[in-house]
This record gives sequence, C-alpha cells and structure tokens, in this order.
Amino acid sequence: MSEETIRQGDQFFEMLKASGRNYDIEKIRSALDYAATLHEGQFRVSGEPYISHPLSVAEIVVGLGLDTNSVCAALLHDTVEDCADKTSLTEIEARFGKEVAYLVDGLTKLVQLNVEDKEEAHIENIRKMLLAMSKDVRVIFIKLCDRLHNMRTLAVKADPKRRATALETMHVYAPLAHRLGMQKLKQELENLCISYLDPIGYEEIQSYIEEKYGESVDFIENIQGMVSRKLEENHIPFTLKGRIKSVYSIYRKMFNQNKSFDQIYDFYALRIIVDSELECYTALGLIHEMFKSVPGRFKDYISTPKPNLYRSLHTTVIGRDGIPFEVQIRTWDMHHVAEYGIAAHWKYKSGEKSKEEIDKKLEWISRLVETEGETRDPDEFLNALKTDIFHDETFVFTPKGDVIALPQGSTVIDFAYSIHSGVGNSMVGAKINGMIVPIDRAPETGDIVEILTSSASKGPSRDWLSIVKTSEARTKIRSWFKKEKRADNIIAGKAMIDTELKKWVRACTENQRNEMVAAVGKRLGFMSADDVYNTLGYGGISMGKLSGKLRDEYERTLTQPEQETAEPLTAEQIKTVKPKNVRTSGGIVVDGESGCQVKFARCCNPLPGDDVIGFITKGFGISIHKCDCPNVKNGRSNPEYAERWVEAHWESGTAANDQAMYEAQITVYVQDRMGIVADVSVALSEMKVFLLQINTSASGSDNTIINLKISCKNVEHYHSIVSRLKAINGVLDVVRGFS
Repeated sequence: MSEETIRQGDQFFEMLKASGRNYDIEKIRSALDYAATLHEGQFRVSGEPYISHPLSVAEIVVGLGLDTNSVCAALLHDTVEDCADKTSLTEIEARFGKEVAYLVDGLTKLVQLNVEDKEEAHIENIRKMLLAMSKDVRVIFIKLCDRLHNMRTLAVKADPKRRATALETMHVYAPLAHRLGMQKLKQELENLCISYLDPIGYEEIQSYIEEKYGESVDFIENIQGMVSRKLEENHIPFTLKGRIKSVYSIYRKMFNQNKSFDQIYDFYALRIIVDSELECYTALGLIHEMFKSVPGRFKDYISTPKPNLYRSLHTTVIGRDGIPFEVQIRTWDMHHVAEYGIAAHWKYKSGEKSKEEIDKKLEWISRLVETEGETRDPDEFLNALKTDIFHDETFVFTPKGDVIALPQGSTVIDFAYSIHSGVGNSMVGAKINGMIVPIDRAPETGDIVEILTSSASKGPSRDWLSIVKTSEARTKIRSWFKKEKRADNIIAGKAMIDTELKKWVRACTENQRNEMVAAVGKRLGFMSADDVYNTLGYGGISMGKLSGKLRDEYERTLTQPEQETAEPLTAEQIKTVKPKNVRTSGGIVVDGESGCQVKFARCCNPLPGDDVIGFITKGFGISIHKCDCPNVKNGRSNPEYAERWVEAHWESGTAANDQAMYEAQITVYVQDRMGIVADVSVALSEMKVFLLQINTSASGSDNTIINLKISCKNVEHYHSIVSRLKAINGVLDVVRGFS
C-alpha cells in the first residue's frame, strides 16, 4: 500500500477505536489487507489508489454505527465486480463468512445480463439491490455510503458522466435515503446533486444564504437567547440548535413551487431537543406563548409519525422583527432517528426486539419486491419504485383510529388493499368521513375511510388496475386474477393482441398469431403462447412491452423486404409460383383470377382506386405496386424480369368497401411553429383516421417535414385527408409517400 493509503488506514482504525463500539478489529484489518491486495494496481480517475474509495466508504459506514460485517462488506464491495479474475463470492465467504458474502453480493452489479437495452440492465441492477435489501437492509446502507463518497469525488469525472450519476442519485438514492429516514445523508446527496445539475442556480442560492445569514446573525442569536431563557424559567432541560435551510430545499421551493427568496418562511429554524414527549408539548406551548404562530403551519409528527420513522413537532412562528422562522421540537431518541433513520437501530439499539421493529418498518420493501414476481416489465417495476418510494405521503384513518400512510394520490382501493388483500378483493364500495364515494376517489390527509365489503363479491375488476396507484394494490389484484381467472386472462390477452394486430393493415390467421406470440414469448422466457396471453390478461406485462417485439415477428412472418432477388426465374419456376387460390382480404384480381395471395409493396403503398400491377416473387405470391411506382418503371425496363410482371386491378367494389383499411404514407411540409404537429394529429383524430406512425425532421431554417403513416380506405379517402391537412394554418404542401 502507498504511504497515503497507510495513513488513511491508520486514521480509519483510530476512528474504529474512538467509536466505542465492540468492533472485531482483526477481522476488519484482514478485510482491508485482502481488498488492498486485490485492488493493487487499480486507480481512480483522480489518480488515487483505488483502495482509497472502499476505505472512505467504510469510514462513512462506521459513522452510521453499523456492525463489523457491514464494515468488512464496505471494504470488499467492489472486489467481485472489479477483481473477478482474482476472487469470487465463494472465496469471500470462506474468508469472512456467509453474512459478509451476502452483503457483498447484494452490492455487486449483475455483470452479465440477458437484457436488450442499457435502461433495462440499469433497472435490473436496482431490482437486484432492492431484493437483497428486503432480506438485509444493511445492503442499502452500504450502497448509500458508497454513492455518497462517489458524489463527493465526482468533480474529476467528465461532464456527461457527472450529470448521469447526479441524475441517478437524485431520482433513486436520495429518495431511498429519505424513505429510510436518513435525513443527514439525504440532504448531502441532494446538495451535491444540484451542484452538478445546476451549478449556476446552486451558486446563486449559496451566495444568497451566506448574505442572508450575515445580515440576520443577530436575529438568530436573539431568538435563541429568548427561547433559552423561557425554557430555563420553566425548568425544562434542553439543547438548542439554530440552522438555515439547505441549498436544495430552497432550490426545490423556488423552482418547483415558483417561490421567491422572500416567500420561503422556514429559511431560519430552531431545533429544540428535550428528554421526553411531555416536554416536547410543553415547549411547544411556551413557543406559541412567546410568538404568533402562522396558521396552517403546525405539524404533529409525534402522534402521527412519517413512514420513515420521523417524529417531531413542527411549527412556524413570527419573530418580533416580523421575520418568520420554523421551530422543531423532539426528544434525543427522535433526533437520532431523524438523523440516521432505520440505521439508528444499529447505532443505539440491539437485540431481537430491535430486529422485529426494523422488519416491521421495512414491510414496504417486501411489498415492492413482490412486484418482481408478478410482472416481467422493468418499466412497471420502475413505476412502482417511483410511486411507493418517491411520492409524498397522505395519512388517513381507519374507523378504529389507526393511521394508514399511502402515496399521495392513492385511491380508496389502494387503502383497502393496504389493510388486507381479502378486504380489497371483497370490496364493493367505500365511505370517506361517513359519505359514500366513488372507488377512484383519493382521500386526503386526516380523512376517515371505511371500506364496504360483501361476501357475495365476485372479486376485483380488471379496470381497477388502471385506477390504483400503489404497486401493493396492483400486485394483489394481479395475483387474484392470476390464480382465479386463467381462462378469462387468456381470452383477454388474445383480445388485446388482436386489437394490436388490427393496427397493422394485413390480417393474419389464428395460427399465425399464435406462432408470432409464442416466438415473442420465447424471447421473454415464457413457455407457450397461452402463458403470454395469461400474463398479458392479468396485467403482468404491458402491451407496450410486447408491441415492438410483436411487430418484428409480424414483419418476419407476413411481409418481406421490397428488394427482390436479381436472379431471373425459369418458365417452370414462374409456373410454380403462380398465385394459389388462397382467400385474402386484398381485393386484388391478378391476370383474371381473384383471391390470390398478394402483398402490397411498401415502396408505394397502393390504395383502392390506384392503377396497379403485380410482380411475381420467389415463393411469396404477388407483390402489388402502383403503375407509376419508380421500382415498376426500372423493373419493367430490365428484360430479366419481363416475364414476372402480371396485369392486376382492384376487384369490383373494393374502392367502396368501408371495412377494408390500407396503409398510406404522407409527407407534410409545414412552417416551423409551436403546435403544428399537434394540429396535424388533431385533424387526423377528428377525421377518425388511425395514425400508425409519425416522424419529423428539419427542412431549412424555418420549415419542418412531417412523415405520416396512416390507415386509409381508398384514393378518394386519401384525397379528403390531404384536403383537410392542407387547410391547417402553416401547412405548405402535402404529397404522397415519404420524402
């Protein structure tokens, strides 16, 4: 190890001894030596030896008061991923025990993933971390410490990497720290994130805070003196701390709530720490006696704690100089939990009772992980993560007075399933404050919610899946349908697939549909097409997740590329590929015979009413082109293909058939103005024209090209669509085909 690493190691072991906890120093020293050996020759972007990073992470872990195995895991957390040729989880377990190996595994990214894009791989890594966290919350404690040190040293990375890391931290790790009640760590993560994501805004607020504090230091000192004297007069033992709101807290209020500096009432705050709950409420009364309170700014988190264990009294009052400030009142035990969250149970408590407390507080993680078993859709998992972890909470009451915390915007159905799956499954209605309400109603904080149930209930409705907000409710509803309604799920799944296939113009048989779905299912790990239908039917996977893969199979099965092989056919070959008497919905007559197997050329997309011609392909029937298609002109001039062109025309009455729909491509040239694309989309919607695809591209400095793929009945229908589009303000021209 380098001299700098040795010095950092010595300081680390001094920190361990000074902590007063009963650490196994020899085990930790062995873990450090082993990690240093494995990381030998590896360096960080800053040029420091790599071992400096796990050492720094371990220091933060010790600061949280975690145990020996957590400290060892922090030192070893990158070894399996970065030193795979030198060690393994089996080796770590043999050296340091099963518990350390489990923690290291939970912190190790999935190195080899059978996924199709980086975003999906990223979500899978988060899912793996949360799964490990559900079994041992120390995994996320160490990961948060790891992320905190990475954020502290992020300045040496390139700007794109800084922004990507800061965004991930802001969207995933800071909310997780908040959900676990680790406010001190969460605030530092948020401040670091905003310093990289908006350095100008960060500096502006930082300068304002320093200026404001310099102007008001006398105000803070005077308030502290007044409150101290009042508490002493009433013989209340206390500790008093003054603080200024964090940079990120001010930033969020200014930019999210569009507030100015002067509108931030809790810029200044006093924190009063006392010995008992009774003294908390006594101190609150004294504060309200001394200062005028601001209406609507009092919160009692002692009687109604936050889900992340936070407990405190909050009130905002007006000082004698007319300056508002916030007062937080809590006990020492509440203060430790507010600073360290669930980690405080390791720092200040121990024993089986403490473990039971922790498990109870972490039930939300288990509910979130249950989503993994009910859905194969990473997007669904991420949505559940955002809803259950990142949203603010609403606190509502049962008729018995129990408090239920729900993500903001949750409905009474979510409330029912948060009580028990049996309550949700037998729910027939709900009351809020004694009044019957619709089942999609979202209760507000303080409401009393009563769920009406019936033994005659036939179970939840599929519509509830689009109403509920929480992953817990969605998972329990899906679980019911998965167990009770497989046959119905398969029917519903088939209907959803059929609806999707109808968008793509060419019809397919039931066998073709099943083959396509089975092929897609195989890529996703399903055993059969029915398993896909069933999972789709109960909501375990979204149609959006299947659509792209299904379209690939559709193109492979029912269409072929427009570039035909240049190899000429013999007269005998032409005879074998002459159209078979296969019934289709094409509406084309080829060489005097209707019902031929045809496909419509994608280079020109012929419509009923167009003059058409057929081209005999090798084994795939007749490809139908417009007579004025450039490929037809070029192809007919080539003597090698002369015998493969056949006469074709639309079957009588096809142009007037209201049921058949054909694909058409349109290029719209427009002026580049705000809302022009929306106007085009609205016009198509008003005409009940199904939009299959839309793309835009710049054309010069002031113009834009919009390429549309739409469903169209015939040439007359096409012309009516063109006339409507040309009437839109800003549309310069509309032509058939893509530019």
